[in-house]
Amino acid sequence: MSNSTFDADDVTLEQVREYVWEIPQEGDMRAPARVLASEALLEEITEDKTLAQIKNTTHLPGITNYAICMPDGHQGYGFPVGGVGALDAENGCISPGAVGYDINCGVRMMRTNLTYDELQGQEEELVESLFANIPSGLGGGGIVEAGIDDVDEILARGVDWALENGHAVEEDLLHCEDEGMREGADPDKVSQKAKDRGKNQIGSLGSGNHFLEVQRVTDVFDDEVGAAYGLEEDQIVVLIHCGSRGLGHQTCNDYLRKIEQQHQGLLNQLPDKELAAAPAGSQLAADYYAAMNAAINFAWVNRQLIMHRTRQVFERVFGRSWEEMDMHLLYDVAHNIAKKETHTVDGEERELYVHRKGATRAFPAGHPEVPKAYRDVGQPVIIPGSMGAGSYVLRGGENSMDLTFGSTAHGAGRLMSRTQAKNEFWGGDVQQQLEEQDRIYVKAQSGATVAEEAPGVYKDVDEVVRVSDELGIGDKVARTFPVCNIKG
Repeated sequence: MSNSTFDADDVTLEQVREYVWEIPQEGDMRAPARVLASEALLEEITEDKTLAQIKNTTHLPGITNYAICMPDGHQGYGFPVGGVGALDAENGCISPGAVGYDINCGVRMMRTNLTYDELQGQEEELVESLFANIPSGLGGGGIVEAGIDDVDEILARGVDWALENGHAVEEDLLHCEDEGMREGADPDKVSQKAKDRGKNQIGSLGSGNHFLEVQRVTDVFDDEVGAAYGLEEDQIVVLIHCGSRGLGHQTCNDYLRKIEQQHQGLLNQLPDKELAAAPAGSQLAADYYAAMNAAINFAWVNRQLIMHRTRQVFERVFGRSWEEMDMHLLYDVAHNIAKKETHTVDGEERELYVHRKGATRAFPAGHPEVPKAYRDVGQPVIIPGSMGAGSYVLRGGENSMDLTFGSTAHGAGRLMSRTQAKNEFWGGDVQQQLEEQDRIYVKAQSGATVAEEAPGVYKDVDEVVRVSDELGIGDKVARTFPVCNIKG
């Protein structure tokens, strides 16, 4: 590899500066594309079709500045996971494939005042109780049984519905992105089939890479911001990673089919049909945006119910109220989302559909959309690692608005497919190794799920976070390490 250029799969990258690589605009590209990565991460990114996909993204109408691939980028459906694309909200388009099937797949972290010493010896009881009380795996089964009227309320109101129904406290809303409710959500734009798929899954992890993990804080890198976030070394926290379940998947699928039927002309202009998009200003663009916002609300309620049930499990295991254990939401942040946001482009304020697929919003200190509790230090960003690696809490960096439309990475990023992982790893061996070597207790619906998510399946989360920190788009605040983990 040269210091200035790199070629892979007929894609040429030119190094703009350290950790910033550009695919120059050519042919029918409407803008350049950029990849944010160290050379080590770039070698891994080039092993699949990520570069071709981020280059294809630049063909979308209204693409602004450049399409961006984050350090954890890997191949996805049309648009790479770890991709950010800002599309003009007046003259551009909105693309379900650039949001993803699992709308508002996201993460939340809950603090406690428990220490690792207090938890040791109770790991197995805790993981068994969490697994028994928090639904996981494919198919139905959730914490609440909901009728269609309830589903419509959830889609319209988000976490406010959970508050009204005793599954949340006021502070939970204040520490959630958008206070747990997207404006402009319309339940009527979500199909009956999607609602039927979701109504029995409210408060469930699902399967795949979704999990609930009890963690201990091993390092605090920034004492001031750590204090603002309520984090200190040896503290126990809980990380929840899941999304909108079958409802979000069906919503994405519904609108992809509608776009194929109604906007074939735009589709024919794109190099990949999986980038199917509805033109800004069209009825279908408005309908998808309203349906997507509703699915976002559904996912926030899903994570909220799981968190509140976790509080109840901790109460039974530790014999104290969750309030006594200070089990409060640090933050909930979405990935797999498109939002109308106002950004400064060439000195002018422009409204853009900012698509973040496997990318996390990372607004800096002072931004009005950062919760008041964190506005002086910046928005919390939660970056989960694999089961055998640490996770990170970052804060939105001061360069994020200029470099990435206020975005950073969302995790470690896959190195191998789920099928390949199952061929390489045996779930039982992975569980045994994690418990014996690292005292990490894992409980899952199947060994195959554990194999799919084995530590060797992912990129080095430490390197992903280092690049984010060096670029100033997401600054390191704290690192956590797994204690116990449940998954589908």
